[in-house]
Amino acid sequence: MRLAFLGTPEAALPSLRALVGAGHDVAIVITRPDRRRGRGSELSPSPVKAEALSLGLRVGHRLADLDAMDIERGIVVAYGAMIPAVVLDRIPMLNVHFSLLPRWRGAAPVERAILAGDEETGVGIMSLEVTLDTGPLHAERRTRVDLKTAAQLTEELARLGAEALVEVLASRELLEHPMPQVGEATYAEKLTKETFHLEPRMPSVLLERTVRLGRAFTFVNGRRLKVLEGHLNPTRAGPGALTEVEGEIALAANDGALVLEMVQPEGSRPMPAKAWWDGARLDLAQGGWA
Repeated sequence: MRLAFLGTPEAALPSLRALVGAGHDVAIVITRPDRRRGRGSELSPSPVKAEALSLGLRVGHRLADLDAMDIERGIVVAYGAMIPAVVLDRIPMLNVHFSLLPRWRGAAPVERAILAGDEETGVGIMSLEVTLDTGPLHAERRTRVDLKTAAQLTEELARLGAEALVEVLASRELLEHPMPQVGEATYAEKLTKETFHLEPRMPSVLLERTVRLGRAFTFVNGRRLKVLEGHLNPTRAGPGALTEVEGEIALAANDGALVLEMVQPEGSRPMPAKAWWDGARLDLAQGGWA
């Protein structure tokens, strides 16, 4: 099948590779423009662009690049922008969406599933519509959330989605007879900086879930501390203190505590929490965590 592929981040790569591996003619890859990634001034391509170029595929940065092309179907995986009706009217598109629709429509479905404590999530192959993630489903795969991080869960869903996508394109029945979404719709709002801020007022279980998103931080005596890894201790309760008990460093909440495993102090490298604690020599009388 002659396809256009629209995607940008690492999570889109399994689907792109699977399409090429299955023998589809990926006529063009549309991805977001190059941008600065890090402290350097040089522009860097998106992961999808880098992969497409390595596969010898044509790359564009504008939806208008599709105008003069004969495309049977578009494939959208985390492209990063809405597809307007004028494009969808000409090119039917499938979307690989990382949730069990209609739960978690929107921008951050994996992270919202973790924060909400969902026991199960999945990935769906959906016909794209102008409205947000409302299209009928051609296929779905499910997996347990357990204690997976957002990165681990995204990687798993990307792989499952790629497998389901190839299966749909190979099946006339699946491709031509999608099923409408069933159930109550919820929306995965965009993540903000405050989403990742660990605060004493938060339930301890939410502290642990936030750490699994991958960008959690708090402030200790006014200095920023990234929390890279940690686990829940539901039996250690406290009024919001920072404590050490038997070598374990913990952010205490009213209903338990988050035990710190790996942290990154401001201006330093990642390290075990105990090494940070021993080196910091904190005067907790001057403050705690916030």
